[in-house]
Amino acid sequence: MRFLIIFLLLITCASCEDDVVVKPHAALRLRFPTPVYSEVKMDCPFVFKQNEYAQVSVNKNCGVKVDYPNMKATVFLTYIETDRTKMDAQLIEAERLALNHQPKAINIPQSQYVNPDKKTYGTFYEINGNAASHGQFHLTDSIKHFVTAALYFDTKPHFDSLLPAIEYVRNDMRMMMETMEWRN
Repeated sequence: MRFLIIFLLLITCASCEDDVVVKPHAALRLRFPTPVYSEVKMDCPFVFKQNEYAQVSVNKNCGVKVDYPNMKATVFLTYIETDRTKMDAQLIEAERLALNHQPKAINIPQSQYVNPDKKTYGTFYEINGNAASHGQFHLTDSIKHFVTAALYFDTKPHFDSLLPAIEYVRNDMRMMMETMEWRN
């Protein structure tokens, strides 16, 4: 009788274990709407095309704020009317602002943009890493117009987690550069 009770207890204890279920590997997949671009309507010395998904606001000094509310991202554009004597200093300052992120950045690849037909010349900075800004550019006609832009997220910078959103907004920033035209 003792052996029967011990045997039943052992079988009961052994059968109470949970089955191990192997779960498939999963990753968060962020989906953003396919961009649809239209020209921003504003009374400024420049125009550009912007993703209709974003909300654009313009202040009286032609400073433009492009918000992506679902991503908590904002692109700030600053317009400066200038002249040739100040152009070198403004180019140096724009580069300094982008390269100030080097201590936190992994790298900052730069790409030059030249469009002689639209008289637009500039540089795009991809700031990779846990820096405050993840993309910046400056654009000029090299005579009297100068625009800078910077991308910021309203969150602690985690580059790997933000990368899909960063790339989405960087593509929009490139579209801003490529479609910007000066109104003389």
